[in-house]
Amino acid sequence: MPHSHHANPIPNILTGLRLVAGVVMFLILAGATGGVPILSSYLSPEDQFGLYRAAFYIFVVAASTDWVDGYLARRWNATTRWGAILDPIADKILVTGAILGVLTSGSVPQIAIPCGLILFREFAVSALRETIAGRVTLEVTTLAKWKTTVQLVALGAQLFARNWDGFGLEFDYLPYFQLFADTLIWFAAIATVWTGWQYFDTARKSLAEPDARP
Repeated sequence: MPHSHHANPIPNILTGLRLVAGVVMFLILAGATGGVPILSSYLSPEDQFGLYRAAFYIFVVAASTDWVDGYLARRWNATTRWGAILDPIADKILVTGAILGVLTSGSVPQIAIPCGLILFREFAVSALRETIAGRVTLEVTTLAKWKTTVQLVALGAQLFARNWDGFGLEFDYLPYFQLFADTLIWFAAIATVWTGWQYFDTARKSLAEPDARP
């Protein structure tokens, strides 16, 4: 990864803001659902819907930077090692925060399994990268990049469905949109698990080669 001490800082700033946004979004969702007892007990239903909308808007803006910061870094030749480290961390925090926020928003057993699979895979791959660091390099695949996009779209749809009434939409259409959102999250989970298996398979094959051993 090329490194420049004079690289334009804007891409890294956007990445850092995405990381912070993931944490803030989760805290807002947790507060809206009773996660902050002192504050949550004073919230009216309108206040809760307002917090949900704020969290949704934060998520949409933060998710959009996942593409923007990478595009700007390549366009301005501003890729840095710090950016390469920070980008996947910001993605995982945003995805994890959204999943936890969705799961705390109500009874959603139909997406408990795909959400769990996504979290398990992300933690497993992070542990794998840390374990084999310096011995095997796991390049980010094209499918893995699209996996993140699908995750963000699916979680955005789930957040939107949770706040359906807050947007003043007709309730008759909610079951159809919920089915669409649930299908997306299952699709994201399948893509997530598949790319995770690819990483583990690549690491297994590389470690089996004599020159890959320490």
